[in-house]
This record gives sequence, structure tokens and C-alpha cells, in this order.
Amino acid sequence: MANRIVGWVILVPLCLGLILFALANRHFVAINFNPFVSVEGAVVPGYGVPLFVVLYVVLLVGVLLGGIATWFAQSRHRRGEKHWRREAHQLNGELENLRRNNGQTPSGQPAEVDDLLELR
Repeated sequence: MANRIVGWVILVPLCLGLILFALANRHFVAINFNPFVSVEGAVVPGYGVPLFVVLYVVLLVGVLLGGIATWFAQSRHRRGEKHWRREAHQLNGELENLRRNNGQTPSGQPAEVDDLLELR
């Protein structure tokens, strides 16, 4: 419940701020993809788009690139977790086989590997 309230308290003003920013910056700007030609010297000055569209696209690209970079940076940790989870499942299977071979019955419900390792 607290997460929902905090989300509303942060997201609603942020969205209102972005909408107000878009309304205040509706004038067109020239977008040129050639950095070596000045806008005044260009035969075709470029593409005219509203300033807020340019800024929102740059923001979106930055968020996507940041997410991709984070995903690649965390791959080592995901690989390590996968390794330890696989080993825990293997050891749990070996333990069950040993209990079965020795005639022991596990007391109560056998705990899940994830619960034993507190991975959840």
C-alpha cells in the first residue's frame, strides 16, 4: 500500500511536469544529422520538429541504453545465481536419494531448495 501511495506522489507530479514542459516547448527546431554543416549554410536546413519531441526521444533512448548497459553489467551475477541454483537442486536430489537408500523418511514436508537458501 505504501509503494502505491509513494508511486502516486512521485509519478503524478512528474507526469504533470512533463506535460507542462511539452506545452511550453512546442516551437519547431531544426534537426540536422550532419555535424559539419552549419544550419545557416545548409541547402536544406534539416527537419523541423517540436523541441519537446526531440528531448523526449533523447530521454527514451538514454533510458533504453542505460537499461541495456545494466542488463549486460549484471550478466555475471545472473550467471553465478544460475550456477548456485543448479548446484543446490543437484545437492537436494542427492540428499533425497541418500534418504531413500537409507530408509529414512523426511520429517514433514521437504523444504524447497530456494527456501533453504533464502533465494526468494
